[in-house]
Amino acid sequence: MVRNFALIGAGGYIAPRHLKAIRDTGNRLVAAIDPKDSVGVLDQYSFETRFFTEIERLDRHLEKLKRSGEGHRVHYVTVCSPNYLHDAHCRLGLRVDTDVICEKPLVINPWNLDALQALERETGRRVYTVLQLRLHPKLIELRAKLLTDRSRIHEVDLSYVTSRGNWYDVSWKGVTEKSGGIPTNIGIHFFDMLVWLFGGVRRSKVHLFEVRRASGLLELERARVKWFLSIDHRDLPFAPQPGKKTTFRSITVDGDEVEFSEGFTDLHTRVYEELLAGRGFGIDDARPSIELVHLIRTAPVEPDADMHALAKQRPG
Repeated sequence: MVRNFALIGAGGYIAPRHLKAIRDTGNRLVAAIDPKDSVGVLDQYSFETRFFTEIERLDRHLEKLKRSGEGHRVHYVTVCSPNYLHDAHCRLGLRVDTDVICEKPLVINPWNLDALQALERETGRRVYTVLQLRLHPKLIELRAKLLTDRSRIHEVDLSYVTSRGNWYDVSWKGVTEKSGGIPTNIGIHFFDMLVWLFGGVRRSKVHLFEVRRASGLLELERARVKWFLSIDHRDLPFAPQPGKKTTFRSITVDGDEVEFSEGFTDLHTRVYEELLAGRGFGIDDARPSIELVHLIRTAPVEPDADMHALAKQRPG
């Protein structure tokens, strides 16, 4: 069966991965919206997609399609809009009788998950999210290995630097109220991965929380994690060049490097395949990491000698 999709946020950074996943799973994009009209990328996937720049007009169009029969109605709304709009756009999809696929973070504040679950019950529709690292073969293998000894407390180091220019600071991403800050905007999938691998949160301490850098210490059921996140290119262990390698990703478990760089950007199609087969990640799957990043965002900043090594250094 070919499913019809609508995409909210067609001009954003992550939209092409969803466009590719829709196409590669044999489905059809019938409608898309973005307040900006720089969406020529749509032509790489279809010349028939209806495009809107106003959410109200998309809402009206989806309602019309809903009443036009099974072959025309939209089956899934994919949400790639700014983080602070995710829950509103998920609600739109549920109210026009579609299931929803929402990018990370599903919401910024945990209590918004409760409202979405209430609407799921009312409409009989589902909200799914993209927790793609749970489908990475290397991480699935690691999790199976870790679960053979549940009594061990592992020492974990997470370092993630992904360079962003000055545009980041003046966009919605640089506004904590809209993005959730660095731990939410660029760290959410790593925090989901950590909880999935090592169990629930017992204690969290924040050592650094800035617009461009954040760091802290996590005590999970089976791990003690020092983490560092940055979008400042000066934190890279090499000299970056625009257009070339500008990301550093390192995770060690008990001193051993966990290498999963390959295939990292190609997992969205796997997420869609699993979801369409009835094995998607829902609200309950997303909740632990949403609660964790909210805890980090609202915690006092308390630097100490146990800080991550990169957090102790000033970039430059």
